[in-house]
Amino acid sequence: MHLKKLELVGFKSFADRTSLDFKPGVTGIVGPNGCGKSNVVDAFKWILGSQSPKGLRGTEMQDVIFGGTQDRPARTIAEVILSLDNAARVAPAQFNDFDELEISRRIERDKGSTFRVNGHEVRARDVQLLFADSATGARSTAMVSQGRIGAVIDAKPEQRRLLLEEAAG
Repeated sequence: MHLKKLELVGFKSFADRTSLDFKPGVTGIVGPNGCGKSNVVDAFKWILGSQSPKGLRGTEMQDVIFGGTQDRPARTIAEVILSLDNAARVAPAQFNDFDELEISRRIERDKGSTFRVNGHEVRARDVQLLFADSATGARSTAMVSQGRIGAVIDAKPEQRRLLLEEAAG
């Protein structure tokens, strides 16, 4: 499976629909402090099934919903949609009938969140299993969040080696 697109609507600092397209090769997200780079990483963790608000830099799960500014009202929902190319048919059997998979997670204030795959409601566990064989997930070493690069650079050689070996599988 290959990552094609990430869409964010009302998620943290992304009040309006924002779409990030991932073309073949390496895609990097760069920008000044405060532009939302860490929120993109949080969006990936959230869509991959993270159940920990602390892991998303919040105190409760609905903290991922855009909270508003002086000029813009708060949103009542947040949604993240992840599009994957599944032409190679490597997804688990229950999802393997489709060339493209669209995984979405939506949270409504005071009502909790729901997951969908290609429009059909699924359990969080189903989404976690979808990514289990690809060494990806909300706690994967492939997810480099705020402060992790500095920790790797500052680590002792033995610690750095263990981290790199774990990331390499």
